[in-house]
Amino acid sequence: MQYAIIQTGSKQYRVKAGDEIIVEKIQGAEGDKVTFDNVLLVADPGKATIGQPHLIHFAVTGKIVAQTKSKKIRVATYKAKSRYRKVKGHRQQVTRVAIEAISKKGRIAKKPSKR
Repeated sequence: MQYAIIQTGSKQYRVKAGDEIIVEKIQGAEGDKVTFDNVLLVADPGKATIGQPHLIHFAVTGKIVAQTKSKKIRVATYKAKSRYRKVKGHRQQVTRVAIEAISKKGRIAKKPSKR
């Protein structure tokens, strides 16, 4: 079972092929393909490849399932001794993405020799 850790929207997610994740809003319509290039780690059974800070030769591809909003949160402000109270609501826009594959992109160049 191969999995990867990707970074998007200043958050990190552990994904594998077939997963569905909810991330901060990504531009695109439902059904569009999306590629995550900020791959931090790729792990196969018994072997892990760790980026410093990113793996430039790996990419995670997925498909946008839906553009929606998350649960509503309540934000309350209060000032003491002045009878000031205000309650606001906020719903963050999010994107549901179905992960399709973790793949290598391009050829991996060998390090030049020191000779």
